[in-house]
Amino acid sequence: MAQPISAIQKQDLSWPTGLVIRARSVTDAAAITELHNLPGYRWGTMRLPYHSEEEVRRGIEQQSGDARSLVAILEDRIVGDIGLHPAKGRRAHAATVGMGVHDEFTRRGIGRALLGEAIAIADEWLNLSRLELTVYADNEPAIGLYKSFGFQVEGMMARYAFRGGAYVDALSMARLRE
Repeated sequence: MAQPISAIQKQDLSWPTGLVIRARSVTDAAAITELHNLPGYRWGTMRLPYHSEEEVRRGIEQQSGDARSLVAILEDRIVGDIGLHPAKGRRAHAATVGMGVHDEFTRRGIGRALLGEAIAIADEWLNLSRLELTVYADNEPAIGLYKSFGFQVEGMMARYAFRGGAYVDALSMARLRE
């Protein structure tokens, strides 16, 4: 069972100097396409190689009105993104989180800042009590980040996805707020 958020120590959410986080816009399509096509970014996500700008633009335009998508900007370029996708109906208390950071900007606090902002939106504006995500079992830095925000492993999915010519396992993680 996931640990209630009230039992988790408050995070230091100071951002890296110069970092700006804002809502994603259709005008970001070219920069997001570049980000999503980076080998390291793609390795940690379910994205396939060679997404086109048109595919990304269409995804932005067709995003559900309930979803929240943010981008992180540093040194005048998009260096990360995160999506918060609330469920509907009897699961309206929950949302799925997906995120990634630019290959050249990992381990600099960008993922922590993005995740902190998404959690603040979930807790303080959407009243979501469950955030869930799927992460590759070999992505130890991401797993550590998620655990630091109170996410706990709920299960392991064997041969979850095919990546780089081999099957990889994934973990289902969730953060519960009382």
